[in-house]
Amino acid sequence: MNDIDTTRAALIALSRELGAEHRDLAILGEGNTSARVSDETFLVKASGCSLGTLGADDLVECRFAPLLAMLDRNDLTDQNIEDELFACRVDKNAKKPSVEALFHAYLLSLPGINFAGHTHSVNVNQILCAGRGKDFATKKLFPDEIVCCGPESVLVPYTDPGLKLSQIIRTETEKLIERRGVPPRVILLENHGIITLGGSTFAVTAAMLMAKKSAEIFVGAAILGGPVFLTEEEVDRIANRTDEHYRQRALKL
Repeated sequence: MNDIDTTRAALIALSRELGAEHRDLAILGEGNTSARVSDETFLVKASGCSLGTLGADDLVECRFAPLLAMLDRNDLTDQNIEDELFACRVDKNAKKPSVEALFHAYLLSLPGINFAGHTHSVNVNQILCAGRGKDFATKKLFPDEIVCCGPESVLVPYTDPGLKLSQIIRTETEKLIERRGVPPRVILLENHGIITLGGSTFAVTAAMLMAKKSAEIFVGAAILGGPVFLTEEEVDRIANRTDEHYRQRALKL
């Protein structure tokens, strides 16, 4: 296999994992995934395809440059955006990329990020549709949540999907990078869903499943009168422990 074939196979496996029906992360055409191929191109799920049954023909290789340039424009109509999405394809016979290819292009341009997954997790959306997203993004409940999802997640207010959403994801992600010095592992989209990022498919899956578990615990604790969050000092301690960094490397996070 050449590099793009290896990347394509890894992305198909990631997509099917996230789209598995028992995960309650995505159904029908929900969600999307992406992977960096090179400094010039990346693979992204085609519009309308199912993650759970994704095949090689359902992935589109796109050029970074035209999509990243679009993030700096505010004069594009819906038709302009549609035309640009078709134009960014390496293979002009490939399917249409997801409109969320715009934010995938930005996220895959961040240092150390090679894969991204976006789903509409039922558990996470229970929180994001209930006005509790800020607590879920900025506070942590247990150590493994910090290890897999990081000490803080990006929270993005509900925004029209497409260019506007991608622009706000970039803005809010850059704010977190300025605070923390590293890219986030989790991005939460109010009334929409969740994005997880990583250098490997395993890191993306681990963050997605741990966020799902964290959401289940959050909702259950809220019903019982909580949740009781770790203090900032406790979160920083876990995030900076040498043994936890070793465990992250061992787990390829």
